[in-house]
Amino acid sequence: MSILPTIARFSMPLEFVFFGFTLIGIAIFHRHTLRTSLIGLTAIILYKFFVTGFQFGPGIGGLAASLAHEWVILANLLGLLTGFALLADFFEASHLPAVLPKFLPHNWKGGFLLLALVWILSAFLDNIAGALIGGAIAHRVFRAKVHIGFVAAIAAASNAGGAWSVVGDTTTTMIWIAGIPPAHVFHAIIAAAVSLFIFGIPAAIAQQKYSPLVPGGESIHRMDWPRIGVVAFILLTAVGVNVFVNANFPEMAESFPFIGAAVWMAILLGAFVRRPNWRLLPRAFGGSVFLLALVLAAALMPVQQLPAASWKSALGLGFLSAVFDNIPLTALALKQGGYDWGVLAFAVGFGGSMIWFGSSAGVALSNMYPESRSVTRWLRHGWALPAAYIIGFFVMLAFWGWRPVMSL
Repeated sequence: MSILPTIARFSMPLEFVFFGFTLIGIAIFHRHTLRTSLIGLTAIILYKFFVTGFQFGPGIGGLAASLAHEWVILANLLGLLTGFALLADFFEASHLPAVLPKFLPHNWKGGFLLLALVWILSAFLDNIAGALIGGAIAHRVFRAKVHIGFVAAIAAASNAGGAWSVVGDTTTTMIWIAGIPPAHVFHAIIAAAVSLFIFGIPAAIAQQKYSPLVPGGESIHRMDWPRIGVVAFILLTAVGVNVFVNANFPEMAESFPFIGAAVWMAILLGAFVRRPNWRLLPRAFGGSVFLLALVLAAALMPVQQLPAASWKSALGLGFLSAVFDNIPLTALALKQGGYDWGVLAFAVGFGGSMIWFGSSAGVALSNMYPESRSVTRWLRHGWALPAAYIIGFFVMLAFWGWRPVMSL
C-alpha cells in the first residue's frame, strides 16, 4: 500500500507533500540547503507538468505562463537580497559598529541596549546583517564568552526589528513587493517592541552573570561618513522608487522589478564614492537562489486548499516558522491573501527565533557561535522567546485588532 490513498482520503494535494518534505530536508541538511531546495522545486514542477497541470494550463505553456507571472517578484527579490549583502558590508566597513560599544553601560543594561541596537539596525538594514553586527559586537564586549541565551536573544532582536520594516526582513520585503503598503506592516512594531523587553531583559541579566560587559569601542573619528552616506542613499532610493511607482504607476509595478533595479542603480552610483566588496556576490547569489527556489515552489502550491486566513492561522504560522523556513510560508500566505499583514509579518518573522534554524538570522549566528547549534540548549536558555512571541502577539491584537486585507 502506498501513502497516496491516505493523502487522497484527507484531500491533501501531493504538491504539499513534496513541499513539506523539502522544508524538512532543509531543516535536517543544513549544509545542503541549496541542493535540497532545487530538488524539491524540481519534484513539484515535474509532478505538475505530468500529472495536475499548472495554474495557467498544462505542459510547457502552463509552466512558462507561471514563470512569467512570478518573474517580477523573483527578480525583485534577487536584486534586493544580493544588494543588501553589499549594503550590510558597507555598513560594517564604516566602523560605526565598532564605535557603538563605547556608549553601552557597563552592567546588564548594556547587554539590553545592545539587543535594542540590533533591533533598530535590523529595521533599516536587514535582520541577517543586524544579527551578525550584534554578534560581532557581543564577541568583543563580552570577551568572546557569549551565553547561548544571549545568542538566541540577538537572533530574536534582529527578527523582531525586521518584522515591522519592509526593508528589515525578506518576508516583509516580499509583502512590500507584492503591493502591500509599508503602513499595513508597521503595526507589527507593537508586538516587536513588547517582545524585546520580555526576552531581552532576562537574556541581558543572564549574560552579565555569565561574562560581564567590558567597556571599549573605537573613536568616533574613525567612522567612514561617506560610506554611511552610501548606505543611506541605497535605502532611500529603494523606498523612494517603490513609493513613487506604486503611487503614480501602480499598474507598472507588476510588470518590472523597480525596487531591485533601484537598489542596484544606487549601488553602482555609490561605487563612485566607495567601492563595494564584489567578492561577496557569489555567496550572496547562491543564498538568493536557495530562497528563490522556495518562493517559486510556494507559488506553485494550490492555495485554495489552505486554512482560511485568520489571527489563529497567523499565530500557528509563527510556531510553524520555528521549524520550517518562513520565506515559503510567507509566499503561500501572499498567494492566498486575506491576512492582516502586520500580524502575519510579526508571526512569521519572530516565530522563527524559537529554534536556532528557524530563521536566517539564527543560522547566520550559529556559524559565528557553533555551540548554539543545539535545539535543546537553545530552548532551555532561550526559554523567554516563546513567551515573548505569545505575549507580543496578543498585545498587538488587543491594541490593533485583526484588520485583514482581502485582496492584493
